[in-house]
Amino acid sequence: MRTPQQILADARVIAVVGASRNPAKAAYRVPQEMQRYGWRIIPVNPEADELFGEKVYRSLADIPHPVDLVDVFRPAADAVAVVRDAVAIGAPAVWLQLGIVSPEARRTAEEAGVDYVEDRCLVIERAAGNLAHLS
Repeated sequence: MRTPQQILADARVIAVVGASRNPAKAAYRVPQEMQRYGWRIIPVNPEADELFGEKVYRSLADIPHPVDLVDVFRPAADAVAVVRDAVAIGAPAVWLQLGIVSPEARRTAEEAGVDYVEDRCLVIERAAGNLAHLS
């Protein structure tokens, strides 16, 4: 299994499940920051049409191209379903944001051979590894 920083270094396209329209929320600020450092952010939110200058998809299954990482801003109770959806679309990694932990989601990811990170923040890991995908 790859480390969190290896996952970020390898990823170019990040689907963000639970991306928020509210700039005061981490689910808005974190994807925006990752986009600023060169990652393509694909927002997944059933109640928005565009975020961060990108089309918003209702579900992971609706995204018409591969994603390298599924980032989760949903309650832990939703994590297993999101991991199952990530496995179904062939995503190689799932990341549950800071404060989100799910032993069942971890088991589901591991059984599918998907890299799994929980209770960590993309922005903190990006900064710690001094990572960017800027041209």
